[in-house]
Amino acid sequence: MPPPPPSWMSVFDEALIAARSLAGFASSTFNPTVRLGVTGLSRAGKTVFITALVQALIEGGRLPVFRAQAEGRVAGAYLSPQPDDTVPRFDYETHLADLSGTDRHWPDSTRQISELRLVIDFQSNRRFASGMSRLTLDIVDYPGEWLLDLPLLNMSYAEWSAQTLAASREGSRLGIAGPWHAFLSSLDPSAAESEALAREAAALFTAYLRAGRDERFALSTLPPGRFLMPGDLEGSPALTFSPLDLSQAGEARPGSLQAMMERRYEAYKHKIVRPFFTQHFAQLDRQIVLVDALSALNAGPQAVHDLETALTSVLSAFRVGSNSWWSAIFRPRIQKILFAATKADHLHHTSHDRLEAILRKMADGAIKRASFSGAAVDVVALASVRATREATVKQGRQALPCIIGTPLAGERSADEVFDGESEIAVFPGELPENPNAVFAGGTFAGLENGQRDGVDYRFIRFRPPKLEDGQIFPHIRLDRALQFLIGDKLA
Repeated sequence: MPPPPPSWMSVFDEALIAARSLAGFASSTFNPTVRLGVTGLSRAGKTVFITALVQALIEGGRLPVFRAQAEGRVAGAYLSPQPDDTVPRFDYETHLADLSGTDRHWPDSTRQISELRLVIDFQSNRRFASGMSRLTLDIVDYPGEWLLDLPLLNMSYAEWSAQTLAASREGSRLGIAGPWHAFLSSLDPSAAESEALAREAAALFTAYLRAGRDERFALSTLPPGRFLMPGDLEGSPALTFSPLDLSQAGEARPGSLQAMMERRYEAYKHKIVRPFFTQHFAQLDRQIVLVDALSALNAGPQAVHDLETALTSVLSAFRVGSNSWWSAIFRPRIQKILFAATKADHLHHTSHDRLEAILRKMADGAIKRASFSGAAVDVVALASVRATREATVKQGRQALPCIIGTPLAGERSADEVFDGESEIAVFPGELPENPNAVFAGGTFAGLENGQRDGVDYRFIRFRPPKLEDGQIFPHIRLDRALQFLIGDKLA
């Protein structure tokens, strides 16, 4: 028997998902299709990952761990028109130009859902297979912040207000929430509804959420997600609400400010969050969650704990587990989940295993839940596009493992500001051998002999690498990610 649906899911939601699943199952019976979800919180590298993956498959990049390609069984890959005419296409060509053009730069962050269909022709190595086989890979790119909204479907406005206010009074959040708190203290929830007050409260609440995303704090759990990336909903009533301090309030009186905020909160849940789940998210087969763990390490223990909470919340939204024939037709589940710590090229390879261990520790609760349900889960440290190379630099009698790259214009190291053109060699430090150290509030040692104990990390951001004509982006473990996510489908 399948597991029970989430408590917030209606019979109609289940019927809609079943109908879509049945249609998809029928169409893919003779043309196998994998729907791969790509998500991650802001600046985790979703756009770069998809662009590098597609380029490597189409252009034949070096992917030694991706068996089908390493064995010469991939005859070719090409883009095909996506099946959903109502979803924006992932703009692969523009993003590729961003990364490889003369003014090479990282693409803008994902702000809406998009899709891309990639068709892979391959020779199966199965015993009785003959001729060429074909796999259709539908890549679904969506902001990870949207996943953090799904738990709202099971929360009342009063519960959400209490939880959000309590979180905003802890640690570094308290300082950045000051203007919003001051305005809330002047509001009477029982007063008459007011568009002007609602707009002011929503603007200050959004400013608090946006400040939490600053690299100084690198907070992750900042729902509602559409407040930070509203798209064409900007200024709509569905995004013009805020938590209220309801500790002294009772039931919402009709026509009151509290009733107005509650009505808009419910509209946000049912008109924005729920359709995302039923129309897109519930149809995924495989999932990669990209995680910018280095930014959290830069910001300190509170950011690390906040990211840990976000990862647990993200996985709680997934339907995970191995598919039976029944679930494959009517209620598909995500069978494979890969947690990927991005920007591994900002570290020397000697710290990559440690980065994986830290991410595994962060996602431990989520991984145990997924594994118990029968889903395959893995963790990897990767760089979809490698922006640095490694070298050893002597400092006195010591040999320091360094990375060399071109910092983004405006990046700083001590008193030096980089121009975006000159290469530098930098010793990035070494992550602790024991991943528990990053949760205990301690700092990390740079050198093994401890001479840099007490120095926090400050990872410099680098420009994309300069490529020669026809060159494929260098990467770190992109092939391992591909093998885990779709390797079994190309066997």
